[in-house]
Amino acid sequence: MVTLVCSTARMDSPFDRAATAAKVLNNRVGTGSDVAVVLGSGWAGAAGGLGEIVADVPLTDLPGVPAPTVAGHSGRLLRVETGSRSVLVLGGRNHLYEGHPVDTVVHTVRTVIAAGCRTVVLTNACGSLVRENGPGTPVLICDQLNLTGRSPMSGPEPPPGFPGRFCDLTDLYSPRLRAAALAADPSLREGVYAGLLGGAYETPAEISMLRTLGADLVGMSTVLEAIAARHLGAEVAGIGLVTNLAAGMAGVLSHGEVLDVARGSTDRIVALINALIGAP
Repeated sequence: MVTLVCSTARMDSPFDRAATAAKVLNNRVGTGSDVAVVLGSGWAGAAGGLGEIVADVPLTDLPGVPAPTVAGHSGRLLRVETGSRSVLVLGGRNHLYEGHPVDTVVHTVRTVIAAGCRTVVLTNACGSLVRENGPGTPVLICDQLNLTGRSPMSGPEPPPGFPGRFCDLTDLYSPRLRAAALAADPSLREGVYAGLLGGAYETPAEISMLRTLGADLVGMSTVLEAIAARHLGAEVAGIGLVTNLAAGMAGVLSHGEVLDVARGSTDRIVALINALIGAP
């Protein structure tokens, strides 16, 4: 784990921008948080089941964080106390398909790590390429395919004091955290998540291609945040909530369906997040 220290000599660095935002975050909600949870589309209702909410501020209070524009994102940042853990809950994220650069997409994740979080739990709503994992099924992400054509490790080399750009992603999704989730819910299935640029759902031909590549899930987020978090030494866990079968496997896809399924699955996903938060 590295500590981000702001330097006036390199204020254009995305790592320094995260350090600046982290100072604001800690001033607004307090220090000492060790886990961060990013809630995907339709997951906002899970926040209330994670513990006592002791702080609630707009995400846009953090410098460099645009307001989420996608339906199903609350746009709030909560500090939640649960047992011996203090958790930062991010009610939404920014996406490439909204026109944001990569550094903006991963900015909140870098910020919470700069603020002291050593574990990052990424959640999303996704399509399933496996018919048995139908709508309403949470799937533990065991690996990923970054097919966005972007990477948070592109651009200038990270400043001195930070790990080099070529970070090892062999265990991108923490085996320890995955074991904790499976112990809490032995019926949970694991899968490989394919992250695409997004802005439109995939075609049946693209789904056929992704299946050949080894994907079990498909979505428009998560993969860049996971890389950015792992680069800074955080442990990463990922949960994809299946809200629809992928293109060509069912009927017409809609974002409204995504939100409806997510809302109906709150209890199980809260239990999974709590298992990850409390992992010894």
